[in-house]
Amino acid sequence: MSEDPKTWEAATRLVRGGTMRSAFNETSEALYLTQGFVYDSAESAVARFSGEEPGYVYSRFANPTVEMFEQRLALLEGAPACRAMATGMAAVNAALMGLVRAGDHLVAGRALFGSCRWLVAEWLPRFGVETTFVDATDLKAWENAMRPNTKAVLIETPANPLLEVTDIAEVSKLAHAVGAKVIVDNVFATPIFQKPLELGADLVVYSATKHIDGQGRVLGGAVLGSQELMDEALRDMLRHTGPSLSPFNAWVLLKGLETLDLRVRRQTETATVLADLIADHAKTQRSFYPFRKDHPQYEVAIKQMSGGGSLLAFDLGSRQAAFNFLNALEIVDISNNLGDAKSMATHPPTTTHRSVPEEERLAIGVTEGTVRLSVGLEGAGDLIRDVSRALDAA
Repeated sequence: MSEDPKTWEAATRLVRGGTMRSAFNETSEALYLTQGFVYDSAESAVARFSGEEPGYVYSRFANPTVEMFEQRLALLEGAPACRAMATGMAAVNAALMGLVRAGDHLVAGRALFGSCRWLVAEWLPRFGVETTFVDATDLKAWENAMRPNTKAVLIETPANPLLEVTDIAEVSKLAHAVGAKVIVDNVFATPIFQKPLELGADLVVYSATKHIDGQGRVLGGAVLGSQELMDEALRDMLRHTGPSLSPFNAWVLLKGLETLDLRVRRQTETATVLADLIADHAKTQRSFYPFRKDHPQYEVAIKQMSGGGSLLAFDLGSRQAAFNFLNALEIVDISNNLGDAKSMATHPPTTTHRSVPEEERLAIGVTEGTVRLSVGLEGAGDLIRDVSRALDAA
């Protein structure tokens, strides 16, 4: 066709990108629930496995439904290549393991999701990879941490749970100066509000379980980057270790992408209102939302993000106050998930960051009074009433 999908608006990419219709010309994307594929001849099988003939050989390697999801997400992100995986943590693990080996060094922001921190602090050292944690908002700390054997940098921005913002462009310059590759976990910002590859990152990772599905149905993950780097770092590892995404989950995520832009923008509108409400309440000791001017990295946030996102965090002073708030909620669910159509609140010290040692939690500001709120699609008035009542109860 004459249309170039790369010139489409984001909304069109999310509905039309990557679509491959079968001979039946179905409207909705086809779901190919199959493990393997057949060949017209033995010679065709040889050609398919050698790459001389296009086509699929095994769903652990590639699958038509999964490929449609990969192509659509890549088109939205503006990335040449995407590989989908079973979960977001599978994506983070693959990105890291594809870039480092024994004797290498990794630099990571110290404000990380609990499982990500375990991966770099406990898992990678088993394979001879050393990690240095830094204050992700301090560019001098990043610069000082770089070594000749630094091969990868891991950034989570905005970070979980206090929405700490890291300057992707500046850290990428520092990393590239020593030959390191930059991985950005872009889950909180979503591909709607932040484009790490355009800012200098080499790989972007997502938990598609969050906003991309956005309706609490399936797990999924993805890594995006240049075709050359994806082939070099990930192709063989993914083929042989098998963290593959289920075709069914890929189909659900495809349908999630169709409404991603609408959902994230609507959630962000309400989150902006709630951020002001929470910040101004007498029970709130500290609050964090990237697009409020009192956010510590506000200037960086507005430079690299086009929206504040659907997540916010605040400190109510004590665990009891946080629990009082959570238990008083009648509309918002208590859940450790995020990015859902349903609003959800959690207590990070006892859930998402439970595995992080207390002294390290406190070092990044995650106190016993911390609450993280993921804003959903409910009516803004209802959420304002529910959150206000819960704050009073705190």
